Amino acid sequence: MSSIRRKLRNRSKVMTAAQGRPRLSVFRSSKYIYAQVIDDASGVTIAQAGGKALKSGSKSDTAAAVGKALAEAAAVKGVKQVVFDRGQYKFHGRVKALADAAREGGLDF
Repeated sequence: MSSIRRKLRNRSKVMTAAQGRPRLSVFRSSKYIYAQVIDDASGVTIAQAGGKALKSGSKSDTAAAVGKALAEAAAVKGVKQVVFDRGQYKFHGRVKALADAAREGGLDF
């Protein structure tokens, strides 16, 4: 139950901070990690990347590859600023590796 409460608490903070910026949402499974940039105003996914196609080395390396690929896909669509939505996950390990790689790729959050 605490993970659901943490997810809802984080989502409410992200939505108030967004103010027209798209949301970078992260989903982490036991094997893979997925990320997408979502425009909540129109309900459209702008860019997405997943770990299945970009599997390279350890899980953290794969997460970094996903972050870099997502930043490149978002740049093609003209998105530079996003709000990071980590969901129920702590900002540690694979989630942090994805965020750092997305920042290096050109996303600002």
